[in-house]
Amino acid sequence: MIAIDNILVSDEVIEEQFVCDLAKCKGGCCEDGDAGAPMEKWELEKLKDNYDVIKPYMTAEGLAEVKRQGKYLFDKEFGWVTPTINGGICAYGVRDEKGIIKCSIEQAYNDGRLDWKKPLSCHLFPIKTQKSKRDPDVEYVNYEPRQDLCRAACGLGKKLKVPVYVFLKESLIRKYGEGFYEALSATAEHLKQTK
Repeated sequence: MIAIDNILVSDEVIEEQFVCDLAKCKGGCCEDGDAGAPMEKWELEKLKDNYDVIKPYMTAEGLAEVKRQGKYLFDKEFGWVTPTINGGICAYGVRDEKGIIKCSIEQAYNDGRLDWKKPLSCHLFPIKTQKSKRDPDVEYVNYEPRQDLCRAACGLGKKLKVPVYVFLKESLIRKYGEGFYEALSATAEHLKQTK
């Protein structure tokens, strides 16, 4: 476990290797799960304020689910989450001509229409973050790839020799800031040299 201020990072984040292989997994993390994408409270406002920009990128089924369930909903286990279509694909997910699920929020961002890329939980995957139940100021950062779904990504990461924290640099900086990432990277380099 690596402690950076009040953030506790599991060793796997620097030891394991991972690179998404969308050609193989088809973006399955956008439809495989017990709920939609977990969202931070500030993201709910972003989604509300930018929904009209995101709508043109969504499918008819996704739009219908948002109309039925709302732009987000509260799940007892996961907190605020995006709605899903029949308990499967995220309502904001769109399958392209190759069968790969893309995010309509991210598509709007890529087109320069939003300043918010997508929910942090999606951007950080396969890292999951969780506040401590005993001390809400403490946050755990764990590496949790899906065993079958992420097998290709784990293999590609090993082949390319890309540690999880390097693959997720942008999202880790987005969540915790440059200072945190520099400290994590320096720790990883130090540990590598001492082995």
